[in-house]
This record gives sequence, structure tokens and C-alpha cells, in this order.
Amino acid sequence: MPDFTEPLAAATNRRLRVAQGLVLLFHVTGFIGLAFSKDPDFYLRFTPLTLGLSALLLLGFQRGRNASFWSFCITVMLLGFMVELIGVNSNGRLFGHYTYGDTLGFKLFNSPPFVGVPPLIGLNWLVMTYVCGMLAGYLPLPELPRTLLAALLMVGFDACLEPVAGTYDFWHWTANIIPLQNFRDWFIVACILQMFFNRARFPKYNPLAPTVYLTQLLFFFLLGALQ
Repeated sequence: MPDFTEPLAAATNRRLRVAQGLVLLFHVTGFIGLAFSKDPDFYLRFTPLTLGLSALLLLGFQRGRNASFWSFCITVMLLGFMVELIGVNSNGRLFGHYTYGDTLGFKLFNSPPFVGVPPLIGLNWLVMTYVCGMLAGYLPLPELPRTLLAALLMVGFDACLEPVAGTYDFWHWTANIIPLQNFRDWFIVACILQMFFNRARFPKYNPLAPTVYLTQLLFFFLLGALQ
């Protein structure tokens, strides 16, 4: 387990403060625009950019970006995309009955007989798997409890996101009802992805991960509270 008490070098600490400021700027600007602007659609079009920039900032603080790290990233993005593709085309058997809107960008396989899924959702699964795995690693837990904790953090994030997902055209549930099945299936998928995280051999420490997780969690929680 890495030593989380080891102080960061001065240059790294300055970079971290800048990165934290940028993450906060993205989300505070987006929150104000979505919650109080007369034209929230203007701010929604920057959603892919915000997610992409957050991922790049996280990448900048990942030490030891070896083959195992890149294999983990590609595997999680592909698996995340595939479970969503199965989800929207499984007649409710995985996650429930839902379809994607336009906020997350263009969709692949978006022609009959298939229902399309935006590739960006794979990046979202990666970011959540990564930051929640990093957060769970702060506690001196064996692998199984650490996997379960990280999966619960992922489900907690989804619980904050779901109430506003339809409002902002991320995705839409049939009859606007979020099924409990969604959270059960999210937890199962999250556990599988966390197993990949725990087994991948790269340094499991990123000082920006807590900021990204907490900022996104509060972003969606506060938007939901204002609905």
C-alpha cells in the first residue's frame, strides 16, 4: 500500500492546486449555468469536454503509466460501454428500461435493430472506477472489503446522478421511474470493474482523485436538491 502521508514535492503540490482549481471551475460554472441560467442547453454541450478534461487531469497525476495501467483503462472503457449497450438493448434485463439522450454526444450502433450508446459512457465508467478504487485504497482493507467499498462509492455517485439524468438529457427511464434493479446491477458491474482495478499492477495513488469524486458527487446532489 502506498504511503499516503508522504508529502508531495513543492512543484507537484502547485500542479495539484491548479488542477483542483480547474476541476472546481468546470463544475461550479456548470452548476450555476444549469441551475440558474435561462439557457441550460448552452452549458450541457460542454459535458463531454468537462468529463474529458477531468480524465486528462487525473491522468496527469498518475505515476507509472505502464502497460498494466493502459490495459486496465482500455478494458474498463470497453466493458463499461458493452454493459450499457447490452443494457439499452436487453428489454430491461440489465439496469432496467432506459435510452440515452444527446448530452453525452454521438451514439454508436444507433440504427435498427439496435439502440445506440455514446462512447463517452465508457470513459465515465473508467473515471468512476478509477477514483473510487483510489479512495477505497486510503483504508487499510483486504481486497474484498476494498472492492465492496469502492463499488458502494460508485453506486452512491449514481444515486446522486440518476434524479437529474433525465432532466439534462443524459438518459431517460421508461415512465421516469428509476428501478431499484439499476442500483443492484450497478453494484454488480462496479464490483467486477473494481476487481480489474485491484489486480492491475500500477501505482494506486492519485492526489486529485478525492477532488474529482467529491466535486462530481456534490455537483449532481445539489442539482437534484434544487429540482
